[in-house]
Amino acid sequence: MNGPVAKSSTPQTTPDDDVQDDGFEHERAYVEMLYQQLDSRRADTARRLQSVLQDETVGTPQALTERDAAAAMYADRLAALRAAEHGLVFGRLDTEEGERRYIGRLGLLDEDNEYEPLLMDWRAPAARPFYTATAASPEGIRRRRHLRTRRRELIGIDDEVLDIDDPAAANASRSGLTSEAALLAAVNASRTGRMSDIVATIQAEQDAIIRSKPSGVLVVQGGPGTGKTAVALHRAAYLLYTHRDRLARRGVLVVGPNPTFLRYIGQVLPSLGETSVVLGTIGQLFPNLDARRQEPVEVAEVKGRIDMAAVIAAAVRDRQQVPRKPIRLVIDQQEVRLDRDVIGAARTRARRSRKPHNEARRIFRKEAIRLLAEQVARSISDAAGARGLLDSTDLAEIREELEESEELSRALDELWPTLSPQELLIDLFADEKRLNSVARRLPPEDRRKLLRERPAPDADPSTVWSPADVPLLDEAAELLGDDGSEAAAREAEALREEISYAQGVLDVLDLEEDLDPELLRATDVIDADRLAERQAMRRWESTAERAAADREWTYGHVIVDEAQELSPMAWRLIMRRCPTRSMTIVGDIAQTGDLAGSSSWQDALGPYVANRWRLEQLTVNYRTPAEIAAVADDVLAVINPDLKPPRSVRSTGVPPRAVAAEPATIDDTVAKVVMEESAEIGDGRTAVLAPIARVDALRERIGAPATDPTGEVDLEEPVVVLPISAAKGLEFDAVVLVEPAEILADSPRGANDLYVALTRATQRLAVVHAQALPGMLRRLEPAG
Repeated sequence: MNGPVAKSSTPQTTPDDDVQDDGFEHERAYVEMLYQQLDSRRADTARRLQSVLQDETVGTPQALTERDAAAAMYADRLAALRAAEHGLVFGRLDTEEGERRYIGRLGLLDEDNEYEPLLMDWRAPAARPFYTATAASPEGIRRRRHLRTRRRELIGIDDEVLDIDDPAAANASRSGLTSEAALLAAVNASRTGRMSDIVATIQAEQDAIIRSKPSGVLVVQGGPGTGKTAVALHRAAYLLYTHRDRLARRGVLVVGPNPTFLRYIGQVLPSLGETSVVLGTIGQLFPNLDARRQEPVEVAEVKGRIDMAAVIAAAVRDRQQVPRKPIRLVIDQQEVRLDRDVIGAARTRARRSRKPHNEARRIFRKEAIRLLAEQVARSISDAAGARGLLDSTDLAEIREELEESEELSRALDELWPTLSPQELLIDLFADEKRLNSVARRLPPEDRRKLLRERPAPDADPSTVWSPADVPLLDEAAELLGDDGSEAAAREAEALREEISYAQGVLDVLDLEEDLDPELLRATDVIDADRLAERQAMRRWESTAERAAADREWTYGHVIVDEAQELSPMAWRLIMRRCPTRSMTIVGDIAQTGDLAGSSSWQDALGPYVANRWRLEQLTVNYRTPAEIAAVADDVLAVINPDLKPPRSVRSTGVPPRAVAAEPATIDDTVAKVVMEESAEIGDGRTAVLAPIARVDALRERIGAPATDPTGEVDLEEPVVVLPISAAKGLEFDAVVLVEPAEILADSPRGANDLYVALTRATQRLAVVHAQALPGMLRRLEPAG
C-alpha cells in the first residue's frame, strides 16, 4: 500500500539534512514541561473556583448572577484541563520560516514570556496544516512530527518530511492520506469498548467537513468505517471552539441511534475538552423520559409515518367535544343548558385563536360561561316579563357565580379537558372506537397494530413508551401546549438534584490533587447542605442541563448520527429543535435498516429545506480490511448497484471465513468459533451479531453478559452478543456473524442489515451458518 514512510523510528529520530532536528530528549523535556504547565493551570483554576464557591457575600441579583457565571466558567475550564490529561500533545509542525508549532488538545500560553504559545489547540486555523499539508501542497510546512505518548511519557516520534522529491512523500500525496504511520497504528490498535477520538489522525477529507461553515444543512454521506461518527463529534468540538459565543447560549445537540451507541461515544467529546453538549437518542428527546419499550418493527414503522401527524391532530380535535344532547345543570337555583349551540360557539371561538389545546381551553371556558350568563339573563328577564332587565353588573355577577360552580367546571372539563401528551396517546391507543374515528387515513390493519392495553398507573414510563412513541408525544405536546405539569416536573427535578449537585462540586474540589495542602479546602468552610441551600436560591444550571429539561429548547446546532434510520415523524421532532436549520446530518443510505427509515436524503430533508442542503462524501474506509470489504461490497451491489463502496486503506492478509454448522448444534459451533477468534485477537473485543430471535440463547450458551438494568450492553466486555440493530455505529476487533439467511428473511431491508453486520470488524470476520449461504456472500471462504 502506498503511503508516507516514517522518517524516524522509536525512540530516536533521524535528522533530515534540510530540517533542524531537536531529538527525542528535547521532545521528552518539552512534553514534561507542557504537563507541568497543565498542572499549574489546573491548580490555579481550582483555587479560583474554590474562592468563588466560598464567597459568602450577599449581593444584588446581578452580583449573584455574575458569581454564578464565574463559577460556571471556572468549572468548565477545570473540566477541559482534566480532559486533556491523556494525549495532551500529539504533534509538531516545522514551517519553512523555521517556526515550530506544537499541536494538542487545547491551547497553552507561556504566561511568563509575553503569552507566547506553548501548545496550539488542534482547532486553531494555524493547526490545520497538521491535517491537510502534503508534499504536493505543503502549505508552508516542511516537516510534520507525530509525538506518541503513554500517560505522561513520550514513547516515540514519527516524522514526515513534506518534500515532493521524496518518494515516500510523493506516494502519500497520491494516496490522499496524511500521517499514515500514526493512522495505521490507530486503526490497527485493539478496540476497548469505547470510541477513541481521532484528533491526532484526522485526514484531509474529514478535516474539510469538520471545519466547514455551521450554517445550513450539511449531509455527510459515507460508507462503513469512513469515520462518520468521529467526524460528527469532532465537528461539534470545532464549532464550539470557533462559534462559542453563539453556541454557548443555545447549545449543541448530538442525536445517536440507541443508548448503547451513546455510551460507546460518550468519552469522545469530554476527551476533546467539551462537556456541554447534549447527547441523546430519539427516545430521550422528551423531558424526563427515556423510552425503551420494545415493540415489533412493523408497529414502529406505522408510528413513524408522516400520516401520524394528521392522526395526532385529529385526536386532539376529537377531545374538543360538543354534547350530543343538552346537559342541564342547576346553579344557584338557575337552570343552565349546555347545548350544541352554546358549546359549538365556544369551541369555534377557542379554535379560531389558533392557540394550543390547553391554552385555548381558557378561551373555550370563558366564552362558554359568557354565553351561559347571557342564557341565564334571558331566562330571568323572560320570567319577569321584561327585556333588558339586567345590566352589565348583573351579568358580571352571574358569570362569577358560574365560574365558581364545581359542577359546571366538571362538565366543561369533560367537553374540553386539560390533557398531557401521555394521556392523549394512552387514551387513543387503548380505545379502538376512538382510534378508528381519528385515524381513517390509515388502513384498518395498521390501526389494529397501534392498539394496546392501558398501562398501569404506576408503570415505569420507560417501559410504557417506545422510541417510536416519542415523536408522537412531541407532536402531541406541540398541539396541546403546556398543561402545567412540565414546569412542575422541572422544578421537582431541580430540587431533587440540588444536594447531589452540591456534593459533586465539593468532591471535585477535594479530588484536585495539586491543591496546596496548606490552603483551606471547600469542605472546610461549607458543606453540601449549605451549598445546596445557596444553589436553590440561585437555580444555576448549565446550558446543556437547561436544554435537556426543556422540550421547547431550540439548539444552535444539531448533529444527527445514523440519520438514515430516522422516520418522517422523528425528522419533525428534530427540525423543531433547530428552527435555524444549522445541522450536520451523518449517515449512509445503504445501511438503512429501520422500516421507517430514509431511502434518500432528499425525501428526508425536502419537506423542511427543499433542495437547500449540501452533500459531502467520505470515500475512505479506515476500519474494514480489504478482505472483508470485498465481501461487503457484493452485498452493497445488491442493495444499490449505483452506490460506490468506500476504498479500504489496509489489508490484514486474513480472509473472512464461512463455518458450516448443523441446525441442532449451531449455538455450540458459534461458541467454538468465538473462542478461536478471541484467541487470535488477544486483548481485543469480539462481537456475535445474530438475528434478534437468537440473541438470548447465544448469550446464555457463550456466557456473554446480558443487558444491564438500563437495557444496555457493556461493550467493554471481551465478548458481547448483539442484534444487528444495536450494532450500528460500533466496531469490534472480531465479528462472528450468525445465520445470514435468517437476517435476510427477518426484514424487507435484511440486505441492509447484513451489510451493517459485515462491516463492524476491524480485523477478523467469521460467518456461522446452518442454512445455505446467500449468493451475495459467494466470496466467503469455507473454513478448513
